[in-house]
Order: sequence, then C-alpha cells, then structure tokens
Amino acid sequence: MSPSPDPSYRVVATPAGRKALWPAAKPIPAGWAEIVSPRDRAACLAALDDAAPAVAKPTMGFGLMFFGGDEGDAAGEQYDFLLDVCARADEGPFTAIWLPERHFSRMGSLYPNPAVLHAAVAVRTKRIRLRAGSVVLPLNHPARVAEEWAVVDHLSHGRVEISIAPGWNATDFALAPGGYATRYDTLERHLATVRSLWAGRAVEFPDGNGKPVAIRTYPTPRQKTLPVWVTAASSKTSFETAGRLGADVLTHLFDHDAAELGEKIATYRATRARAGLDPKTGRVAVALHTYLADDPAAVRADAEGPYKAYMKTNKGLLAQFAASRNLPIDFATLPDAQLDGLLDLMYEKFLKKRSLLGTPAECVETVESLARVGVTEIACLLDFGPTRAAIRSRLPTLEQFAMRFAR
Repeated sequence: MSPSPDPSYRVVATPAGRKALWPAAKPIPAGWAEIVSPRDRAACLAALDDAAPAVAKPTMGFGLMFFGGDEGDAAGEQYDFLLDVCARADEGPFTAIWLPERHFSRMGSLYPNPAVLHAAVAVRTKRIRLRAGSVVLPLNHPARVAEEWAVVDHLSHGRVEISIAPGWNATDFALAPGGYATRYDTLERHLATVRSLWAGRAVEFPDGNGKPVAIRTYPTPRQKTLPVWVTAASSKTSFETAGRLGADVLTHLFDHDAAELGEKIATYRATRARAGLDPKTGRVAVALHTYLADDPAAVRADAEGPYKAYMKTNKGLLAQFAASRNLPIDFATLPDAQLDGLLDLMYEKFLKKRSLLGTPAECVETVESLARVGVTEIACLLDFGPTRAAIRSRLPTLEQFAMRFAR
C-alpha cells in the first residue's frame, strides 16, 4: 500500500520576524500571519531554511478610514465606537487613522472637522499616525489650520499628517462664498501659507480694519515639518501637483483601475524627480471599502447590501465610475428597480475588484496588484454601512490580513 500524501503546511511569522511551520488545515494562531501559502512540507522547510532563496512577498501598510453618516442619538455611539476602534488599532499592525472633512451632507455627516475628532483620538492612542483625509483648504483660513493641527500635534506627541483637497461640492463653499471657482489656486496658496506658519514664520494678513498685519500662529508645533498629502481622484494633474509640492498621495479606485493608477503613480514619481525630490520616498495610499470575513456568506450578509446602498445614495460616484468605464448610464433618471439590478451587475463585474470585500484569500490579489503598481498603503474604509458589532467582530481578521503584508 502506497504511503498517504504528505499533508499540506504553510509558513507563518510574527511581526518581529519569528517563523514557524504550521498545518494548513489548522487556524493560524493569534499574533501570526501567513507568509508562505500552503504547499508540501519539503517546500515549506526550504522556505524556512536561511540558505534558501528568500520568498518574495509584497509589502503594504494598512490604515483605517472612517466616513460614517449616523446622526442624532446614534452619533454619540458612533463616536464611542470610533475611539474604541482607534485604541485597538494603536495596539495592532495598522499605520494610521484617516478622518475626513465633510459638510452639509448626510454621507460623512459625523466629520465636519477632522482636527476636533483627532484631538480626541490623540489622547486615546500612543503610536498610530493621525491623518486628515482631507482638509479642504479653500474652505479654511490657513492660520486656523495651522493653529488647530498644532494643538493636535502636541496632544499626539507629533503624529499629525494632513491630506489637502480643493473641494468639489459647490454647496460646501457656503463657508467660503466666492471661492469655488478659484479653489485650485487657493489650495496651493493656502498650503504655502500653512507651511510657513507651521515653521514659525510670520505671515501678513489684513486685520479687521483692512490693514496688513504680520501674524505668527501658536502653539509652535511639535513636528518641525508638517507631513502633507494631496487627495487625488483620477486626474493626472492632481498626481503631478502632489509630486511638484513634495506631498504624498491619497486616492481611490472609483475612476481608475490598478493599471491606470500605476501610470499616474509613475507620473507622480517622475514629477517628484523633476522637482529635485527622491522619487522613491513619496507615499501613495488607496482608500478601499473593507470588510473581511473567513465565510463568504458573512460578507454577503453583512457588507454587500450596505455597500450597494452606500453606492446608491452617492450617484455622483457612480456617474464618475460609469464615465471612467465608458458606460452610457444616466443614474439620475434610472428607476430604483433598474438601479438595483445594475448595481448587482456592476458589483460583480467591477466594484468588488476595487474593494476589500470578501475573504482574505479573495482579497490577496487586489493588494498584490496595488503593490505591484507602486501603492504603499491601503486606507481601509470601515463604516460604510455594516453594523458596529459586525465591524468589531471582523477586526481580528483584518489584523491578520494586514500582518501578512507587514514590512
């Protein structure tokens, strides 16, 4: 009688670099992550052997992003949830917490000022980076931006970063009447001012009588230089702007796929080089709706419905996506029943591939494809619709997944 086949194993590792052989049929223990996929014992032992060729493994940083729209009595619970998740993330493999600036819209309505919320997050965390994704600079006085984020920089002991955006919704400019048409020029002008104030230099502004007065903002920030990102959609110009300004890039996949994004990242790095900057040091983060579960049925039950509902309420994003795919669809006039059917089709054909909605095994290729084109981090958007209990229950799975790609 011939011997039974050698059982399948995998190689697992801790963030500190300790490696071990582990039966593929058994769950990976807490604190470990797979670095070599299941194969026979001999192949795994070869991978463990220091003399063997290193097993190629793409690396990727993972942060958490929030964009919730609960309000009323639920808002307080959502803020408590946010702070609890941030405290847990601080103990795990995550790099950053991203909070947006949103105005006058139910979507993202919990986040009118990321500096205010990050002040609370700062005192609940010790390590993780605190990022605004984004600060809409044309809506804000640059001196206020410098003041508010300097406070958060001290509360966090120097962990603040901001991603700047020009704004896209004309209604938001009720906060800055007349500023919508010139928002792109204002963005760069205000950034230069914020950087000067952050460095402790005085900048001239008109006072209440219209006379010029030189002001210096306080407190003096803890970080000597403010780390800056530029929020970019699909415009190649936005990537060039980020490179020219010496900023990092925060983007998404609604308007371009991984291959198209790779071309824009190459443009971004080339622009950095022309500006006299090291092209390799620029960071690129991609925001992805995220819900990982080992059971595909749990993903369908907990996340697919809320994701489609999220997309249905944001027809502007759907229109952008359809335009990027040359799909002649007028979402504004589409009846609900047809829109639901179209969303089902678009989710299976396009949108699922532009998210981390699925099992870890299903989502590995998405991360690897982004790593191949030069993405360095993923901002995992958590609160797009799944219940708080569901999100909490899946955090261990996301932590294990992030450790798999740890540097």
